[in-house]
Amino acid sequence: MQVINPATEETIATLNEEGKASLQGKCQLLRNFQAAWSELKLQERLLIVKKFDDLLEKETEELAAILTSEVGKPLQQSRNEINGARNRIQWMLNNAEKYLSDEWMVETQGMNEKITYEPLGVICNISAWNYPYLVGVNVFIPALIAGNAVMYKPSEYATLTGLQIERLLKKAGVPDGVFQVAIGAKETGEYLLDMDFDGFYFTGSYKTGKHIYERVASKMVPCQLELGGKDPLYVADDVKDVAAVAAATADGAFYNNGQSCCAVERIYVHEKIYDQYVDAFVKELGSWKIGLPTEHVYFGPLTRKNQIEVLQKQVKDAVDKGAMLLCGGKSISWKGYYFEPTVLTNVNHAMLVMREESFGPIIGIMKVKDDAEALKLMQDTEYGLTASVYTDDRNRAEKMLKQLNAGTGYWNCCDRVSAAVPWSGRKHSGFGATLSHQGLRAFTKSKAWHLRG
Repeated sequence: MQVINPATEETIATLNEEGKASLQGKCQLLRNFQAAWSELKLQERLLIVKKFDDLLEKETEELAAILTSEVGKPLQQSRNEINGARNRIQWMLNNAEKYLSDEWMVETQGMNEKITYEPLGVICNISAWNYPYLVGVNVFIPALIAGNAVMYKPSEYATLTGLQIERLLKKAGVPDGVFQVAIGAKETGEYLLDMDFDGFYFTGSYKTGKHIYERVASKMVPCQLELGGKDPLYVADDVKDVAAVAAATADGAFYNNGQSCCAVERIYVHEKIYDQYVDAFVKELGSWKIGLPTEHVYFGPLTRKNQIEVLQKQVKDAVDKGAMLLCGGKSISWKGYYFEPTVLTNVNHAMLVMREESFGPIIGIMKVKDDAEALKLMQDTEYGLTASVYTDDRNRAEKMLKQLNAGTGYWNCCDRVSAAVPWSGRKHSGFGATLSHQGLRAFTKSKAWHLRG
């Protein structure tokens, strides 16, 4: 398996994909050692995770360089990702004891009742390439803290980072028999779906998530899916600083080249400020540098070459149906997988760009006459990950957000994740939750105790 630098199209590593026998051996190793790991005191496991966090801090520059080389995100964004992952780890370290300890529900003279949280056992984490540290620590860190052993399959587009994660976990003190990495692409993932795991946790596309869910359903074990989105954003007519909102929402749409499941994917703007907003949005976009993903660059290459074709298809479909192309719209004729930042107006929901996940530096901006029209359009989707409303009136925003079937609602912000609250999707955006106390407990099975006497 070749690892390609998407900024230069050079091969930077060649790895051997694992076969079925190798994976079965690793699975059995995890099965053999999981019980001993779970019998460690919680504080001992937390200390090991704290050492892993310290190593991430110590080696941030080297890790960021590796991440940038294989996924193409600008170097500062790679640093940001590692630091963001550390923030999530620290929240888990600070809150694990609170949410994983025994809960006494009833304490009377004759009867005591409690809940305990036991590890699932050996879990399989099939992870994503766009934020391998962030989406990775959402799963394998709480899983390890809770006493599980983990088979971690990094995306084939972020394998070098996956191997660095393994190295640092084991350097921190996680035993070989508690964390193993599966190297490979689709075939490797299929082998894992056949194996005897106590839970499956996937981050990626709806299509692959649906396939995984169907494949493992008969196992009757937890299967949690964090999938894509077509995240809507509405800008109301009462915002005071339109230019500032345009700049913030442009970043929400184009950060990491738009390769984020929670990136803003479609924008609705009240007709009273529409022209002003669009002008400010395009002006902000034009101020950001495109190039090799080093210092002071906002747009690097796309991670996957085949995504260029998806974006070209969406642009052509929109223009053929009457959209106006304000900027961008095509790949850049450099070495690497570059695509121009693209803004389309005069769009509608007959166009692919307003219905299908783009996962790239492209946005459709649509004019609406009022909140009711904006709400109707925001609801018109098969996805349900996030939704954003920008307005100076909090009640106005909350009224709209309550009517949207999405796992996360944003008022005057977008494209953000916090460790303190659950990260979850609805409909084609998946189900289950990571982060918050729900994310800590997602890797446990509860047991009810009734103790008489």
